[in-house]
Amino acid sequence: MQDPANPVPPNLPNQPASAGLPSHVPPELVVTQWPLNTQEFLAAPYQFMADMHNNYPPVYYGLDPVRSSWGLLKHADCLHVLRNADTFRNLEAVPFPRDKENYFFFIPQEIDPPHHRKYRNIVDPLFSPAGIKKLEGKIRGRVNELIDQFIDDGECEFTLAFGRTLPVSIFLDIMGLPQDMLFTFASWGDEMIHGGSPEVSGAALAKAVEYLTGAIEEKKRNPDDGVISLIAHAEIDGRKISDKEAFGFVCFLFLGGLDTVYATLNNIWAWLAQNPDRVQEIIDRPDTDIDKIIEELLRRFSVVQASTRFVMKDIEIGGVQIKAGDRVNTLLPVANFDPDVFPDPLTVDFDRPRKTTLAFTVGVHSCMGGHLARMEVKTALQEWLRRIPKFSIKPGEKIEYKAGGVIGPDKVPLVW
Repeated sequence: MQDPANPVPPNLPNQPASAGLPSHVPPELVVTQWPLNTQEFLAAPYQFMADMHNNYPPVYYGLDPVRSSWGLLKHADCLHVLRNADTFRNLEAVPFPRDKENYFFFIPQEIDPPHHRKYRNIVDPLFSPAGIKKLEGKIRGRVNELIDQFIDDGECEFTLAFGRTLPVSIFLDIMGLPQDMLFTFASWGDEMIHGGSPEVSGAALAKAVEYLTGAIEEKKRNPDDGVISLIAHAEIDGRKISDKEAFGFVCFLFLGGLDTVYATLNNIWAWLAQNPDRVQEIIDRPDTDIDKIIEELLRRFSVVQASTRFVMKDIEIGGVQIKAGDRVNTLLPVANFDPDVFPDPLTVDFDRPRKTTLAFTVGVHSCMGGHLARMEVKTALQEWLRRIPKFSIKPGEKIEYKAGGVIGPDKVPLVW
């Protein structure tokens, strides 16, 4: 039983490759390297993920030096796992290393029902569609403030000038954190997600832990309208939220707010810059099409590689026997390229029939920031195309991707 107020590290079995292949795993389903971290993947990530439906078993077993696990590619299989929290638990769902002597849960991501909803209820009014709608004017204003800074230059390095700054600055406003720390926070997030080793990720997380601990204490003394203050003064089941709960909640939101929308914007703008005919199509379409345009772009350029679950009982998925104690990875962007659900999946089709996309997962653990992300992408697209309708990749430059759990280009140099 999880006790978020008094957390202890879960004592879960690991299945390192050195222990040998479990007897229930068919050898023909074994993959010896995490597919979404290879040079072939980094050369063309979305093409690679679409091709996985032809090149990999729909349910495969990935060997790992620390924690081997199943990988699921099919949309239906991923939906089944994400929608069944009793069988597939979110134990140790966030892969960042933590001090076992000062352990905390990433809340609410690592808390399953029935307690999960209690935490989401604290912030849901802010992150609901109605709550995010109230922020539209602020977001639209921030978009234009940023464009003002570089539009007359005729060029920008998009990831720094806009892709990072827009979502993180809005996020800091919502959290009640200082804007002058934006690029410091962003560098910590980059090291945690793209650092390449547990040591680098752990060191960056330690910096965030120290800072956020102080920020929470400050909000206790001096409340404001930000989310950190809201969490610091919240109650759970009629009792004051504990220090460990408040910290785990704030830390999880902090991590989630630094990289995902940033990577999403970078991917979309890199594609727009190389497809001027599609840019013109967006401009020419009626305003009422904007929501389906955003949904298709989010499907085509999903950025979170996977969402992991711990299996609580023996079960069969896709004709494969999976045992209690195994882990399964739902490969979210790969599922969004499932040709059985999204025919011709690499094509951006704004008139594609509406289906459930997994950009923000689904089920009880669906992303709390999904509505905010949609609003940010929508307002950014509308205002950018109104003011800079024709732009391209700077001549001589190449879009290159960096390794990590979130998929996005390292730089997007634009000219207009």
